[in-house]
Amino acid sequence: MELHQLRYFVAVVEEGGFTRAAARLHLAQPGVSAQIRQLERELGQPLLDRSGRRVTVTEVGEAVLGYARTALAAVDGIRHTVDEFTGLLRGRVALGLVSGAALDAFEVPALLADFHDAHPQVEISLTEDSSERMLAALHGGELDLAVIGLAQEEPPPGISLRLVVDQPLVAAVAPGDPLLTPPDRTGVPLAELRGRPLISLPRGTGLRGVLERACAQAGIRPRIAFEAAAPAVLAQLAARGLGVAVIPALPPAAAAEYGLRTLPLTDPRPRGRVALAWRTAGPATPAARALLDRLRTALPVPPAAADGGPSRDHQGLGA
Repeated sequence: MELHQLRYFVAVVEEGGFTRAAARLHLAQPGVSAQIRQLERELGQPLLDRSGRRVTVTEVGEAVLGYARTALAAVDGIRHTVDEFTGLLRGRVALGLVSGAALDAFEVPALLADFHDAHPQVEISLTEDSSERMLAALHGGELDLAVIGLAQEEPPPGISLRLVVDQPLVAAVAPGDPLLTPPDRTGVPLAELRGRPLISLPRGTGLRGVLERACAQAGIRPRIAFEAAAPAVLAQLAARGLGVAVIPALPPAAAAEYGLRTLPLTDPRPRGRVALAWRTAGPATPAARALLDRLRTALPVPPAAADGGPSRDHQGLGA
Protein backbone atom coordinates (compact mmCIF):
# COMPACT_ATOMS: atom_id res chain seq x y z
CA MET A 1 0.00 0.00 0.00
CA GLU A 2 1.04 3.60 -0.62
CA LEU A 3 1.04 6.48 1.84
CA HIS A 4 -1.08 8.63 -0.45
CA GLN A 5 -3.76 5.93 -0.51
CA LEU A 6 -4.04 6.13 3.26
CA ARG A 7 -4.26 9.92 3.03
CA TYR A 8 -7.07 9.68 0.47
CA PHE A 9 -8.92 7.13 2.62
CA VAL A 10 -8.76 9.34 5.73
CA ALA A 11 -9.91 12.37 3.74
CA VAL A 12 -12.95 10.54 2.34
CA VAL A 13 -13.96 9.35 5.81
CA GLU A 14 -13.55 12.80 7.35
CA GLU A 15 -15.35 14.58 4.51
CA GLY A 16 -18.10 11.98 4.14
CA GLY A 17 -17.71 11.62 0.39
CA PHE A 18 -15.38 11.52 -2.58
CA THR A 19 -16.28 14.92 -4.03
CA ARG A 20 -15.44 16.91 -0.91
CA ALA A 21 -12.37 14.78 -0.23
CA ALA A 22 -11.07 15.40 -3.76
CA ALA A 23 -11.63 19.15 -3.33
CA ARG A 24 -9.73 19.08 -0.03
CA LEU A 25 -6.87 17.17 -1.64
CA HIS A 26 -6.92 19.32 -4.79
CA LEU A 27 -7.31 16.20 -6.93
CA ALA A 28 -9.82 14.82 -9.44
CA GLN A 29 -12.52 12.66 -7.89
CA PRO A 30 -12.00 9.62 -10.19
CA GLY A 31 -8.35 9.44 -9.20
CA VAL A 32 -9.17 9.44 -5.48
CA SER A 33 -11.81 6.74 -5.97
CA ALA A 34 -9.49 4.56 -8.05
CA GLN A 35 -6.68 4.73 -5.51
CA ILE A 36 -8.98 3.73 -2.63
CA ARG A 37 -10.40 0.82 -4.63
CA GLN A 38 -6.82 -0.30 -5.31
CA LEU A 39 -6.13 -0.15 -1.55
CA GLU A 40 -9.26 -2.20 -0.87
CA ARG A 41 -8.23 -4.83 -3.44
CA GLU A 42 -4.80 -5.09 -1.83
CA LEU A 43 -6.34 -5.53 1.64
CA GLY A 44 -9.05 -7.85 0.35
CA GLN A 45 -11.84 -6.03 2.21
CA PRO A 46 -14.08 -3.01 1.50
CA LEU A 47 -13.17 -0.04 3.65
CA LEU A 48 -16.03 2.23 2.60
CA ASP A 49 -19.77 1.71 2.21
CA ARG A 50 -20.86 3.55 -0.93
CA SER A 51 -24.50 2.40 -0.93
CA GLY A 52 -26.01 5.47 0.79
CA ARG A 53 -26.12 9.15 -0.07
CA ARG A 54 -23.16 9.68 2.25
CA VAL A 55 -20.08 7.49 2.12
CA THR A 56 -19.53 5.76 5.47
CA VAL A 57 -16.77 3.60 6.85
CA THR A 58 -17.24 -0.18 7.11
CA GLU A 59 -16.38 -2.19 10.21
CA VAL A 60 -13.04 -3.14 8.68
CA GLY A 61 -12.51 0.45 7.58
CA GLU A 62 -13.14 1.68 11.12
CA ALA A 63 -10.46 -0.69 12.40
CA VAL A 64 -8.01 0.46 9.70
CA LEU A 65 -8.75 4.18 10.18
CA GLY A 66 -6.82 4.55 13.43
CA TYR A 67 -3.73 2.90 11.99
CA ALA A 68 -3.95 5.09 8.87
CA ARG A 69 -4.08 8.26 10.96
CA THR A 70 -1.17 7.08 13.10
CA ALA A 71 0.93 6.35 10.02
CA LEU A 72 0.20 9.76 8.51
CA ALA A 73 0.96 11.50 11.81
CA ALA A 74 4.26 9.62 12.06
CA VAL A 75 5.30 10.75 8.57
CA ASP A 76 4.36 14.34 9.38
CA GLY A 77 6.39 14.07 12.58
CA ILE A 78 9.42 12.89 10.62
CA ARG A 79 9.10 15.83 8.25
CA HIS A 80 8.75 18.31 11.10
CA THR A 81 11.80 16.85 12.88
CA VAL A 82 13.95 17.12 9.77
CA ASP A 83 12.68 20.65 9.13
CA GLU A 84 13.67 21.67 12.65
CA PHE A 85 17.22 20.46 12.07
CA THR A 86 17.44 22.24 8.72
CA GLY A 87 15.86 25.43 10.03
CA LEU A 88 12.92 25.15 7.62
CA LEU A 89 9.43 25.53 9.00
CA ARG A 90 6.43 24.14 7.18
CA GLY A 91 2.97 23.01 8.17
CA ARG A 92 -0.21 24.77 9.24
CA VAL A 93 -1.11 27.11 12.10
CA ALA A 94 -4.69 27.88 13.12
CA LEU A 95 -5.14 31.25 14.83
CA GLY A 96 -8.38 32.61 16.30
CA LEU A 97 -9.14 36.30 16.71
CA VAL A 98 -11.71 37.86 19.03
CA SER A 99 -14.70 39.32 17.20
CA GLY A 100 -14.96 43.06 16.85
CA ALA A 101 -12.56 45.96 16.79
CA ALA A 102 -11.05 45.55 20.26
CA LEU A 103 -7.60 45.07 18.75
CA ASP A 104 -6.82 48.59 17.59
CA ALA A 105 -3.73 48.58 19.80
CA PHE A 106 -1.88 46.22 17.46
CA GLU A 107 -1.90 45.10 13.85
CA VAL A 108 -2.40 41.35 13.68
CA PRO A 109 -2.43 41.28 9.83
CA ALA A 110 0.98 42.99 9.74
CA LEU A 111 2.41 40.53 12.28
CA LEU A 112 1.09 37.56 10.28
CA ALA A 113 2.48 39.02 7.05
CA ASP A 114 5.94 39.37 8.63
CA PHE A 115 5.77 35.78 9.88
CA HIS A 116 4.72 34.55 6.43
CA ASP A 117 7.64 36.40 4.83
CA ALA A 118 10.03 34.66 7.23
CA HIS A 119 8.36 31.23 6.87
CA PRO A 120 6.63 31.03 3.45
CA GLN A 121 6.09 27.25 3.76
CA VAL A 122 3.76 27.69 6.75
CA GLU A 123 0.05 27.90 5.96
CA ILE A 124 -1.79 30.23 8.36
CA SER A 125 -5.54 30.07 8.85
CA LEU A 126 -7.29 32.93 10.65
CA THR A 127 -10.83 32.77 12.05
CA GLU A 128 -12.89 35.30 13.99
CA ASP A 129 -15.24 34.08 16.71
CA SER A 130 -16.44 34.61 20.27
CA SER A 131 -14.01 34.06 23.12
CA GLU A 132 -16.02 31.17 24.57
CA ARG A 133 -16.00 29.20 21.31
CA MET A 134 -12.31 29.89 20.72
CA LEU A 135 -11.41 28.61 24.18
CA ALA A 136 -13.30 25.42 23.40
CA ALA A 137 -11.44 25.17 20.07
CA LEU A 138 -8.09 25.61 21.85
CA HIS A 139 -8.91 22.79 24.25
CA GLY A 140 -10.09 20.61 21.36
CA GLY A 141 -7.02 21.26 19.21
CA GLU A 142 -8.92 23.00 16.39
CA LEU A 143 -6.98 26.19 17.18
CA ASP A 144 -3.29 26.47 18.03
CA LEU A 145 -3.45 30.06 19.31
CA ALA A 146 -6.18 32.62 19.92
CA VAL A 147 -6.51 36.27 20.87
CA ILE A 148 -9.46 36.33 23.27
CA GLY A 149 -11.32 38.62 25.62
CA LEU A 150 -11.11 37.54 29.26
CA ALA A 151 -14.23 37.22 31.37
CA GLN A 152 -12.45 35.99 34.53
CA GLU A 153 -9.46 37.19 36.51
CA GLU A 154 -7.73 33.80 36.41
CA PRO A 155 -6.85 31.90 33.22
CA PRO A 156 -9.10 28.97 32.32
CA PRO A 157 -7.74 25.53 33.30
CA GLY A 158 -5.16 24.23 30.85
CA ILE A 159 -4.71 27.60 29.16
CA SER A 160 -1.81 30.06 29.39
CA LEU A 161 -2.22 33.75 28.65
CA ARG A 162 -0.17 36.74 27.59
CA LEU A 163 -2.06 39.98 28.30
CA VAL A 164 -2.06 42.49 25.44
CA VAL A 165 -4.89 44.86 26.47
CA ASP A 166 -5.91 45.79 30.03
CA GLN A 167 -8.20 48.84 30.28
CA PRO A 168 -10.89 50.04 32.69
CA LEU A 169 -14.46 49.86 31.43
CA VAL A 170 -16.37 53.10 31.09
CA ALA A 171 -19.95 54.23 30.66
CA ALA A 172 -20.16 56.08 27.33
CA VAL A 173 -23.17 58.37 26.87
CA ALA A 174 -24.37 61.20 24.67
CA PRO A 175 -23.94 64.78 25.98
CA GLY A 176 -26.81 65.74 28.24
CA ASP A 177 -27.29 62.26 29.69
CA PRO A 178 -28.35 62.30 33.36
CA LEU A 179 -25.23 60.30 34.29
CA LEU A 180 -23.18 63.43 33.56
CA THR A 181 -24.81 65.35 36.42
CA PRO A 182 -23.16 66.91 38.35
CA PRO A 183 -20.65 68.02 35.67
CA ASP A 184 -17.60 67.46 37.89
CA ARG A 185 -18.27 63.81 38.71
CA THR A 186 -15.37 61.44 38.01
CA GLY A 187 -17.09 58.05 37.95
CA VAL A 188 -20.36 56.14 37.85
CA PRO A 189 -21.19 53.49 40.45
CA LEU A 190 -22.43 50.46 38.55
CA ALA A 191 -25.63 50.42 40.62
CA GLU A 192 -26.67 53.69 38.90
CA LEU A 193 -27.12 51.72 35.67
CA ARG A 194 -30.04 49.79 37.21
CA GLY A 195 -32.93 49.94 34.75
CA ARG A 196 -30.96 51.91 32.14
CA PRO A 197 -30.82 50.51 28.60
CA LEU A 198 -27.27 49.18 28.12
CA ILE A 199 -25.32 48.69 24.90
CA SER A 200 -22.85 45.80 25.04
CA LEU A 201 -20.91 43.20 23.15
CA PRO A 202 -22.80 39.89 22.63
CA ARG A 203 -22.85 36.95 25.03
CA GLY A 204 -19.78 34.75 24.75
CA THR A 205 -17.39 37.70 24.55
CA GLY A 206 -14.99 38.47 27.38
CA LEU A 207 -16.27 42.02 27.80
CA ARG A 208 -19.87 40.85 28.19
CA GLY A 209 -18.79 38.30 30.78
CA VAL A 210 -16.96 41.01 32.75
CA LEU A 211 -20.02 43.27 32.63
CA GLU A 212 -22.39 40.54 33.83
CA ARG A 213 -20.07 39.53 36.67
CA ALA A 214 -19.63 43.17 37.77
CA CYS A 215 -23.40 43.76 37.70
CA ALA A 216 -23.92 40.70 39.87
CA GLN A 217 -21.40 42.08 42.37
CA ALA A 218 -23.25 45.40 42.36
CA GLY A 219 -26.57 43.63 42.95
CA ILE A 220 -28.24 44.63 39.67
CA ARG A 221 -29.45 42.79 36.59
CA PRO A 222 -28.19 44.42 33.37
CA ARG A 223 -30.87 45.51 30.91
CA ILE A 224 -29.18 44.90 27.55
CA ALA A 225 -31.01 46.92 24.90
CA PHE A 226 -28.52 46.64 22.01
CA GLU A 227 -25.72 44.23 21.12
CA ALA A 228 -23.01 44.58 18.49
CA ALA A 229 -19.72 42.77 17.86
CA ALA A 230 -17.68 45.95 17.29
CA PRO A 231 -17.02 48.49 20.08
CA ALA A 232 -17.16 51.25 17.44
CA VAL A 233 -20.80 50.36 16.72
CA LEU A 234 -21.57 50.40 20.45
CA ALA A 235 -20.12 53.90 20.64
CA GLN A 236 -22.20 55.09 17.69
CA LEU A 237 -25.41 53.73 19.22
CA ALA A 238 -24.66 55.49 22.50
CA ALA A 239 -23.88 58.74 20.70
CA ARG A 240 -27.43 58.69 19.27
CA GLY A 241 -28.86 58.50 22.78
CA LEU A 242 -30.02 54.87 22.56
CA GLY A 243 -28.49 53.84 25.87
CA VAL A 244 -25.31 53.58 27.91
CA ALA A 245 -22.48 51.79 26.12
CA VAL A 246 -20.14 49.78 28.31
CA ILE A 247 -16.81 49.80 26.48
CA PRO A 248 -13.06 49.93 27.18
CA ALA A 249 -11.76 53.40 28.01
CA LEU A 250 -11.35 55.73 25.03
CA PRO A 251 -8.80 58.52 24.67
CA PRO A 252 -10.57 61.89 25.09
CA ALA A 253 -10.03 62.75 21.42
CA ALA A 254 -11.59 59.48 20.27
CA ALA A 255 -14.60 59.93 22.57
CA ALA A 256 -15.07 63.47 21.27
CA GLU A 257 -14.90 62.20 17.68
CA TYR A 258 -17.82 59.87 18.40
CA GLY A 259 -19.68 62.67 20.20
CA LEU A 260 -19.51 60.86 23.52
CA ARG A 261 -18.72 61.58 27.12
CA THR A 262 -17.24 58.76 29.18
CA LEU A 263 -17.03 58.08 32.90
CA PRO A 264 -15.18 55.19 34.57
CA LEU A 265 -17.37 52.54 36.17
CA THR A 266 -16.89 52.07 39.91
CA ASP A 267 -18.11 49.83 42.73
CA PRO A 268 -16.75 47.50 41.36
CA ARG A 269 -14.21 48.71 38.79
CA PRO A 270 -14.45 46.23 35.89
CA ARG A 271 -11.67 46.02 33.31
CA GLY A 272 -11.60 44.94 29.69
CA ARG A 273 -8.75 42.52 29.08
CA VAL A 274 -7.57 40.86 25.88
CA ALA A 275 -4.92 38.14 25.84
CA LEU A 276 -3.03 35.82 23.56
CA ALA A 277 -4.00 32.29 24.65
CA TRP A 278 -2.53 28.85 24.03
CA ARG A 279 -2.65 25.41 25.63
CA THR A 280 -0.38 25.29 28.67
CA ALA A 281 1.20 22.09 27.31
CA GLY A 282 2.29 24.16 24.31
CA PRO A 283 1.32 24.18 20.62
CA ALA A 284 1.66 20.79 18.94
CA THR A 285 3.75 21.77 15.91
CA PRO A 286 7.05 23.63 15.43
CA ALA A 287 5.28 26.15 13.16
CA ALA A 288 2.70 26.98 15.84
CA ARG A 289 5.43 27.28 18.47
CA ALA A 290 7.36 29.66 16.24
CA LEU A 291 4.28 31.85 15.68
CA LEU A 292 3.61 31.87 19.43
CA ASP A 293 7.17 33.06 20.08
CA ARG A 294 6.79 35.77 17.42
CA LEU A 295 3.47 37.02 18.81
CA ARG A 296 4.64 36.98 22.43
CA THR A 297 7.59 39.15 21.42
CA ALA A 298 5.76 41.52 19.06
CA LEU A 299 2.41 42.15 20.75
CA PRO A 300 2.24 45.17 23.06
CA VAL A 301 2.48 44.94 26.83
CA PRO A 302 -0.32 46.63 28.82
CA PRO A 303 0.98 49.58 30.87
CA ALA A 304 0.31 47.81 34.18
CA ALA A 305 2.51 44.89 33.16
CA ALA A 306 5.20 47.13 31.67
CA ASP A 307 5.35 49.17 34.88
CA GLY A 308 5.82 46.19 37.15
CA GLY A 309 2.14 45.33 37.58
CA PRO A 310 0.57 41.93 36.83
CA SER A 311 2.81 39.45 35.03
CA ARG A 312 2.81 39.49 31.26
CA ASP A 313 2.28 35.72 31.12
CA HIS A 314 -0.21 33.78 33.21
CA GLN A 315 0.05 30.01 33.31
CA GLY A 316 -3.01 27.80 33.32
CA LEU A 317 -3.90 25.46 36.16
CA GLY A 318 -3.55 22.16 34.32
CA ALA A 319 -5.68 20.33 31.80
